[in-house]
Amino acid sequence: MSRRKPQLFLTFFLVLLIWGLGSRIVNAAEEKAESGTGREQAETQEESGKNGRPEALTEEEADAIQQETEKALMDRFDFEEIESSLDQMFPKEKISFQEVVTAMMSGDMEQTGETFLRFLRDQIFYEFRYNRHNLVYILLIALIAAIFSNFTEAFQNKRISEISFYVLYMLLITFCLTAFQTAMEGVEGKVDSLVNFMRVLCPSYFLAVAFASGSSSSLLFYNVILFLIYLVEIVIVRFLLPVVHIYIMVRVLGNLTGEDFLSEFADLIRRCVEWIIKTMTACVIGINVVQGLLAPAIDTLKRSALTRTAESLPWIGNAMGGVTEIVLGTAVLIKNGIGMAGAVVTVAICAVPVLQMLILAFLYKLAAALVQPVSDKRITGCIGGVSEGYEMMVKIIFTAGLMFLLTVAVVAASTS
Repeated sequence: MSRRKPQLFLTFFLVLLIWGLGSRIVNAAEEKAESGTGREQAETQEESGKNGRPEALTEEEADAIQQETEKALMDRFDFEEIESSLDQMFPKEKISFQEVVTAMMSGDMEQTGETFLRFLRDQIFYEFRYNRHNLVYILLIALIAAIFSNFTEAFQNKRISEISFYVLYMLLITFCLTAFQTAMEGVEGKVDSLVNFMRVLCPSYFLAVAFASGSSSSLLFYNVILFLIYLVEIVIVRFLLPVVHIYIMVRVLGNLTGEDFLSEFADLIRRCVEWIIKTMTACVIGINVVQGLLAPAIDTLKRSALTRTAESLPWIGNAMGGVTEIVLGTAVLIKNGIGMAGAVVTVAICAVPVLQMLILAFLYKLAAALVQPVSDKRITGCIGGVSEGYEMMVKIIFTAGLMFLLTVAVVAASTS
């Protein structure tokens, strides 16, 4: 019995010791778990404070940043050369390019549209007033020639009537060729004005493209515009317009003897001109489409990397991302505003010669229709040939303006 007491006491002591140590270990583990959970909660709250705190820009702040960015970017553009070019082309209209850009950016097109429509209306009335005298002269010459050709029996000598007819026909040819030469000089001046305007527009427009999209797109499309300017100068001004003049001369001389010996040559010239026009348009469209697919991809990747880098900054990521989007959006808005203003001015430049050639083609076709019942077919063929020459001039001018407009449209669409 005396031996069992120490054994029981020792056993009881060991049980207490094990129980005490076990409770401490369990408490320590629980405290550690609780501290870990609290730390995770604190980190979660801290991360939620970083990402979920109300750092997004308010509407007033966004508008203020956009206005400041727009003003800062617009101050970097120099429109002095563009304004000087417009003053030379439209001295009476007093068109301000910067005002047109501002109207395009704000969406207020009413004043610009009214100015453009008034300008077109004045041009139409002027062309009709100026060229109605030409119509009267053509009709008088054709009627007098009809008298000599239809009443040859009234003359004792038929050679007198033939000589008189040829004299009047030569007078008609001289009148038509002189009028056409004057019109062609005006068209050459307008095409030169269009080319000069695109030269002074390119630096400002492609600077805006560089701000909005990147330097790669700006550089590649700038080279396309330079190639297009060179193409218009060489092919249209120096080749196609003189070829149309040759076409007119072939048509009027082919009707001189009444025999059809130059009609095929004239048809060949017309088909060559149309083929060159279609080929140029297809080439310009193809080049623009290829550049529009390749060039913006690099700049889009750079812009996405910039935006994501700004948004990943701690504490200020949301604000920086919002500011970056506002700046890039404002740059795109300015770029599109300059592009649309350039397109409007391009249409205004091309509208004058196009309307002039259309009115002249209509008047000459009307004169041919009026004199056909009573006049000689050579007179009718001469007047109709001149009308076709004016129609070819319309196609050439329209193609030149269309190529520039397509290029601006592709640049605006692919760099947005």
